[in-house]
Amino acid sequence: MTTTAPAPVTRYYELVDANDVDGLVALFTPDATYERPGYEPMRGHSGLTAFYSGERIIASGAHTLTHTVVDGDEVAVQGRFAGTARDGRVLDLRFADFFRLDGERIAYRTTYFYAPLA
Repeated sequence: MTTTAPAPVTRYYELVDANDVDGLVALFTPDATYERPGYEPMRGHSGLTAFYSGERIIASGAHTLTHTVVDGDEVAVQGRFAGTARDGRVLDLRFADFFRLDGERIAYRTTYFYAPLA
């Protein structure tokens, strides 16, 4: 087990913060799945492209990773996101992401947000 995020995961955050949809989608396997609260699961490159190029409520911002745990092809990260929503709201939230890698590509991702819902 290690605490350094592998290249596809760190590159993902760089590309999403740069709003490089084509680049970040290319990090995923063609049949990848991404699950995120409030959305139907995104499947494949077309589902990911639709989400990142229009459905995602975030307009801009930056991710900061605070914790990483890697066990084989499974990667867990915690962090903070600070940015702006498409409607102009300021966003400052904590998140946890879980990735499953297939070599140098992301095969699965799920996101959880820290929110007072329960």
